[in-house]
Amino acid sequence: MPKQLFFTRFLNHLFAGQVDALLSALHIQPLHPQAPITNAFAMELLIFIALLLYFIAVRLSLNVEKPNAIQHVAELTNEFVTAQSEPIIGHDYARFTSYLTALVLFILACNLLGLIPGFESPTASYVVPLGVALVTFVYYHYHGIRSNGFGYVKQFLGPVWWLYPLMFPIEVISHFARVMSLSVRLYANMFAGDMVTLAFFSLIPVGIPLVFLGLHFGVALIQAYVFMILTIVYLSLATAHEH
Repeated sequence: MPKQLFFTRFLNHLFAGQVDALLSALHIQPLHPQAPITNAFAMELLIFIALLLYFIAVRLSLNVEKPNAIQHVAELTNEFVTAQSEPIIGHDYARFTSYLTALVLFILACNLLGLIPGFESPTASYVVPLGVALVTFVYYHYHGIRSNGFGYVKQFLGPVWWLYPLMFPIEVISHFARVMSLSVRLYANMFAGDMVTLAFFSLIPVGIPLVFLGLHFGVALIQAYVFMILTIVYLSLATAHEH
C-alpha cells in the first residue's frame, strides 16, 4: 500500500469502489485496488477545486467602482499574462489569455502546494506535467489549424518543395519533442526541489532548511513562468500567417 496523504485517504475512502469500477470498465487494473487514487491526482484535484472556487469568486465580485482584493489579484494576473503574450503573439493575444492565465495559475499552485506540511507538489509526479504538456500540445495545434486551415501543414514542410520529404518528419518529431521538453523540465525541477527540501528538513529541522524552502519557492515561480512563456511562443508560431 502506498503512503497516502490525508486528502488522498479521504478520497479513497469515499470513491475507491467507483474508481475501481471505472478502471475495470476501461480494462485497467489498478496496482492498489484499495487505494486507486494517487497522491498526485488528489493534489491535482484539490488545486482544480481551489482554482474553480477562485474564478467563481472573481466573477461574482467584479465591481468597477469598488474592486475588492480578489478582483485586484485577478487584474494583476491578467495584466501580467497580457504583458508577456502581447509582444510575442501580437494582436490576437487576447483570445489566449484565459487559457494562459489558468495554465500559469494551475502550475504555480501545484508547484507551491508542496511547501505546505501534509501536502505534495503534484508536478513532482511525472504524470501531471506530462498531462499539462499534452493539453498544451493539442491546444496550440488546434489554434494553428483554426488560424491557417489546411495551410497550417506548410509550417511542417520547409521553404522549398524538394525538402518536404526531409522536413516533414523532422518537424513532426520536433513538435513531439516539445511535449517531452515541457514535461521533463517541470517534473525534474519540482521533483528535485521536493527531495532536497525534504532531505534537509529530515537532517536539520531548524534554520538551514528555510533557505531551501526559499529556493523551492523561487524554482516554483520560475518553472511556472517558463512553461507559460514556451506555450506563448508555440502559440505564436502556430498561429503565424505567411505573408
